[in-house]
Amino acid sequence: MRVEDQVGLALLLDLLLGDPRWLPHPVRLMGALALRLEQPLRRRIRNQRLAGVVVVCLVVGTSAGLAWLLLEAAGKLGPTARDILSIALLYTTFAARDLAGHALVVGAALRRGDLEEARRLVARMVGRDTAQLDQRGIVRAAVESVAENTVDGVTAPLFFALLGGPVAAIAYKAASTLDSTFGYKDERYLHFGWASARLDDVLAWLPARLTLPAMTLAAALLGLRPLGALRCGIRDGQKHASPNSGISEAAAAGALGVQLGGPLFRQGVLCSAPAIGDPTQELHLKHIRQMTALMLATALCFYGAGWLLRYLIRF
Repeated sequence: MRVEDQVGLALLLDLLLGDPRWLPHPVRLMGALALRLEQPLRRRIRNQRLAGVVVVCLVVGTSAGLAWLLLEAAGKLGPTARDILSIALLYTTFAARDLAGHALVVGAALRRGDLEEARRLVARMVGRDTAQLDQRGIVRAAVESVAENTVDGVTAPLFFALLGGPVAAIAYKAASTLDSTFGYKDERYLHFGWASARLDDVLAWLPARLTLPAMTLAAALLGLRPLGALRCGIRDGQKHASPNSGISEAAAAGALGVQLGGPLFRQGVLCSAPAIGDPTQELHLKHIRQMTALMLATALCFYGAGWLLRYLIRF
């Protein structure tokens, strides 16, 4: 089976099933391995940046190596077994269904008028303080979370899956997990997490920029604001603290005709952040549904473009 067909089936599985909590997920195993290695490496390697480089090599190398070994073992059983395992591995690297699901339950709580429940649910999606958020703040948090994670959770895994199959997608997912685990600019991880953060930035650089035209096309298909997505993505994409997720957030703001970003509270401290997009509309409950639809349509457009490119290269 061709790689693009495996990727398409894996994406379909993700859209149908999401991430069942009972299923042992490779990302959780990658995170557990990274945390297990942290203290031994910190003790044995005095230079904390070097220790961070070593943990990156071990986690990414182990994850990709195990995926390759499993595929080789499955291949000995026959091409069908290898295809099935490839699809299963690829499926674990996509997070479109979960991103949409987390946001939609927040919207459902808001529609019921249950602000406390909406705050509790949106706190699972973001790192900011949510206890005092009003409805607009909750909507903003949910929309921003889906927009920011469109690259790391959807288009970047798709890019590496289409480029190099399951092993490449798993390797990227390991790098992304390391960034989520260690990529903080605080006293503990400023040096140890430097390699994790930089690797994720480098790997997601091109997929993030390819997400802009995919999201622009998705906005056009959904009847949103494609020109706004393109304009804001180019204009505001680099205002964000992240060089990659800022592009998808800016494009989403333009597509929805809303302004995202701005000040927020983290652990009781007011943190400033630049505004992204134009306040053509006030943030409203409907924008959660529109953002989830935009993210899903972007995933399909990104995959479709990748499928077409691989077809043209073969032709």
